[in-house]
Amino acid sequence: MINEFIEIIKRAGDIFKEGYYAKKDVSFKGKKDLVTKYDVAIEEFLTKEFAKFDYNIIGEETTQAKFGNSIIIDPIDGTTNFVNGLPFCAISVGVYRDKVGEFGIVYNPILDELFTAIKGQGAYKNGKEIKVSQNSDFQRALISTGFPYSGADNIDDLNWVIDRLKVILPACQDIRRYGSASLDLCYVASGVYDGFYEINLKPWDVSAGMLIVQEAGGMISDEKGSEFDMFKSRGIVASNGLVHKEIIL
Repeated sequence: MINEFIEIIKRAGDIFKEGYYAKKDVSFKGKKDLVTKYDVAIEEFLTKEFAKFDYNIIGEETTQAKFGNSIIIDPIDGTTNFVNGLPFCAISVGVYRDKVGEFGIVYNPILDELFTAIKGQGAYKNGKEIKVSQNSDFQRALISTGFPYSGADNIDDLNWVIDRLKVILPACQDIRRYGSASLDLCYVASGVYDGFYEINLKPWDVSAGMLIVQEAGGMISDEKGSEFDMFKSRGIVASNGLVHKEIIL
């Protein structure tokens, strides 16, 4: 079934590429949270195409069904990048049966990166199996993070970001901030990053990527090291498992 989903998502990628290279009209869902007509168009296209499958739809822009047997859609993860012509943006689709991940797909049409994972069958980039890094030295670790939009108004969230940077940045090799959580997770899965952390993400940001990390041999937890719940947890930490404890504060 994943191949049918991939075919549909690649067709949605044509809308994505059209929008990426076009002049864009932008509106705001919050002080910093952007949305374009292409976010809505891609989600509507995917929702229509996925209707033939026995799942409900949880989408960022249009549909909020009850979580169970669900397809969770982020039509453009990294909309700010998409709007500004930075190629780190992607379509993310996580498929869940009885609240358990069946498979995940993250597709970046601009860089032609297709990340996939089926539960129990490994993780892949463009058809080639990927694994997390084997680096256990945190001083050599490349870590990724993101800045929550809530930091514009919520001083606690802003302080969380600053305090975490003060601890992690001096202790690791360096930190990257690309602005697409689904791709950050895939780059952990493929060994580009040794770890990733962020707060205030939504289920559509992580539903596919977290499964891809786990199938690549990585570890997922909340920001305190406990079990991660994409609907309830404040933060997420993903890693190769060897440097996980150093990211937990």
